[in-house]
Amino acid sequence: MAVKIRLTRLGDKKNPFYRIVVADSKAPRDGKFIEVLGTFNPLTKPAEIKVDKDLVKSWLEKGATPTDTAKAILVQAGALSAEKFKPKANAKPALPSRKKKDDKK
Repeated sequence: MAVKIRLTRLGDKKNPFYRIVVADSKAPRDGKFIEVLGTFNPLTKPAEIKVDKDLVKSWLEKGATPTDTAKAILVQAGALSAEKFKPKANAKPALPSRKKKDDKK
């Protein structure tokens, strides 16, 4: 089971509020999750971020991978170091490139 650290959306229409959660990568965005790590409120100036850094650290050690958005929020909150999750220069793309189909005549 691949586990991700990602955001789930709460709040009303045009009034977003997010939870930072650990969830199975195949679960829907606002569906079942394993554990809540914190909250993110983008409407306050500056954006309010509350994160349990110990929980984040333990889930990262267990192999959970943060999404790009969750990674940026965790770095901003100080729960992650920015250098740790920089992509490698020679990293392979996540999806294989599409090959053109031969024209059949």
